[in-house]
Amino acid sequence: MFKFIPNRVALIVLISACSIIFISMGLRQTFGLFFEVFEDGLGVTRTEFGLAIGIQMLFWGIFAPIFGFLADKFGGSKAVLIGFVIFGLGIFTLYAGPNTGIYFQISLGVLVGTALGATAIGVPVSEVGKHFPNETRTLATGYVTAAASVGYFLSPLFTQYSLEGVGWEQTLKYFMYLIVFGLLASFFLFPSKTIIDSSQADRDQTFTSAIKEAFAHKGYILLVLGFFVCGFQITLVGTHVPGYMQDRGMGGWSATIILALIGFFNIFGTLGMGFLGTKYKKKNLLCILYALRAVSICVFIFSPPSLLNSIVFGITFGLLWLSTVPPTNGIVAQIFGTKYLSTLFGIVFLCHQFGAFAGAFLGGYFYDLYGSYDYAWYMAIALSIFATIVHYPIDEARLVRVDKTI
Repeated sequence: MFKFIPNRVALIVLISACSIIFISMGLRQTFGLFFEVFEDGLGVTRTEFGLAIGIQMLFWGIFAPIFGFLADKFGGSKAVLIGFVIFGLGIFTLYAGPNTGIYFQISLGVLVGTALGATAIGVPVSEVGKHFPNETRTLATGYVTAAASVGYFLSPLFTQYSLEGVGWEQTLKYFMYLIVFGLLASFFLFPSKTIIDSSQADRDQTFTSAIKEAFAHKGYILLVLGFFVCGFQITLVGTHVPGYMQDRGMGGWSATIILALIGFFNIFGTLGMGFLGTKYKKKNLLCILYALRAVSICVFIFSPPSLLNSIVFGITFGLLWLSTVPPTNGIVAQIFGTKYLSTLFGIVFLCHQFGAFAGAFLGGYFYDLYGSYDYAWYMAIALSIFATIVHYPIDEARLVRVDKTI
């Protein structure tokens, strides 16, 4: 039986990363619930709302490798702290103004998206990965993504209750308090003193050679392409399920139930996938996961709308939601090592966010063009099939580097 926690610093970093991602990803998950109040209060169309979320996803992706590089170079704590400062600025301008027209896109899109590049997924998960060996890394990162799931579960419930009780401006003020707590947690994201599971050649590798090596590896390219699908699907669901359920005659709480169940059952999905990643090939787990996503979406959109259908979709898609992260991050670390893990996973995540932009924008665009989200759902199903296929040829074997000093 392996020892899970290697040392006290690793435990502190794990708790810190869980707190950070609980706040950042939890808040991110709630923005879809604001579409109606932004329509009424700010005169935002669904295309404009979808565009803002799309920009948010795009800037999240663009800044994930940038903050990943800063984390690898100067420490994850500094990168996350800067991210939460920007996050707070974005939320503040969103409720305090100016917050209409281009300013709406800047606040919700550019600033919040930039902040997510530091505070959500990439940096916290990768910084934890640097403290754990390959045998337990997917389980450790599974705990971090499970913390995001707890945020996914609690945040939509709180947000819907707050929106109905005190309105969207006060709700955004509550978000500011959570951001301050996340900023404090960032101080405990300590760097790893050693590069785990590495040779002298690994430790001597330069940033430029690491990037060239990754893009010359077929498996890395396939992983990048596959993660595009994850971004498209989860952002389509998180952004447009409230509008989709409303169009199908279901009340606002039906969407909240879906988002909350996704968050709750993602806890079990990410922990389960983290554990399975210590036993089985991670690429095979990803193939199975994306195939099951296609099945879940098909059942959801082709079944009559009902509370039961909402519950089934929330549970099944929740089990598959962020379960992609532990094996994806684990494959990157397993192949290339952990020295530049934040950067390399950040680049993979950039493609995830290109998919997220497409899911957010095309969902709103198809709705305004055709009066339906159906074409966006069909794309999500087709992309699941694509992802199932492209992950299978990935070679997970560790790259062996030659020590040039010998």
